[in-house]
Amino acid sequence: MSEFGPIEAFPSVDAWAEAIAGRLAETLGAAVRDRGAALFAGPGGSTPAPVYRRLAATDLDWSKVAVTLVDERYVPETSPESNARLIRDVLLQDRAAFARFIPLYSPEVTVDRAAIVAAHALADAGGRFDAVLLGMGEDGHICSMFPESPTLKTLLTSTLKPTVLGVPRGRDGMAPSLERLSINLPYLMSAGRVILGLKGQTKRRVFEEQAAGDPKIQPIAALVAADVPLEVLWTEEG
Repeated sequence: MSEFGPIEAFPSVDAWAEAIAGRLAETLGAAVRDRGAALFAGPGGSTPAPVYRRLAATDLDWSKVAVTLVDERYVPETSPESNARLIRDVLLQDRAAFARFIPLYSPEVTVDRAAIVAAHALADAGGRFDAVLLGMGEDGHICSMFPESPTLKTLLTSTLKPTVLGVPRGRDGMAPSLERLSINLPYLMSAGRVILGLKGQTKRRVFEEQAAGDPKIQPIAALVAADVPLEVLWTEEG
């Protein structure tokens, strides 16, 4: 486990969210000062909401920050399943309302066509994330890198260019339940800072098991093997 340093433990969700938001803000602020622009990618779902609320209130030059998602369901923002909806409702508020949002979803004919459009949009925004926030499912998935998915091998191929790929629905009850779009491992490898936020004992146990696994088929093991600049922040409060 030494490849990415120890798991950092926090006594409460408040302390955990404060720490993550502070680190993301520090990195994004430095990018704005150094380059005049910053690019952030984060997940949807309920877990990052307390982080996003704190980040949205941070005093940054948000007009120079672009925000995108690490993955998205292939649904419009009007859908309750949309990750973009959470980002707009929780992160792109307060001071962060001035940030530019780059969606992964677009109403293309297929999810793979939408992925191409998203990949071009991210490339135009700089093609490298200054800061990334990740979550992890209890099956060990990050982004839309699901166990047993036919796109998993491609998503985890470290020699490809950073890009966005379409992810098909899982078969025979396997995840995901909807088509999705996901960034690939090389996007995480080239990022300036990657924070994985975990809550609860189950997630910690899954992370530790997965980190010691096979990087060809286990996304967490792939992060470690690829020397992604990973910081793992955990709180027992789930």
